Amino acid sequence: MANLERFREMTEEHSLVADFLMVYIAEAHPTDGWALRDNIAIAKHRTLEERFTAAQMLEVESLKCRVVVDRLEDEASNAYGALPERLFIILDGVVVYKGEQGPTGYKLSEVDDWLTNKKLEMK
Repeated sequence: MANLERFREMTEEHSLVADFLMVYIAEAHPTDGWALRDNIAIAKHRTLEERFTAAQMLEVESLKCRVVVDRLEDEASNAYGALPERLFIILDGVVVYKGEQGPTGYKLSEVDDWLTNKKLEMK
């Protein structure tokens, strides 16, 4: 959540170079689990509908990208090693940037740099 505003800004800055997609996965800090103070109050998802509701809370934060929801079996999260968060850049079906797992490996600056360089190449 701490990086959400910067992510939103980055989606606006690079909207001509990239399409952004956020996959909402299992809540990393549910209120009925390892909760953080001052975090959005979201309990562990027990149904897909609960996960959809939680994802909609992100859209309320005015994200400028599409938000999709992982299944309760966490297939996308497991396939991409995404818990609690991770950044990827996929170009023509190929992963060209694979960030480390968050929170310490979640480096928006690396994605921003890659997209900035791509924008310069296009000029």
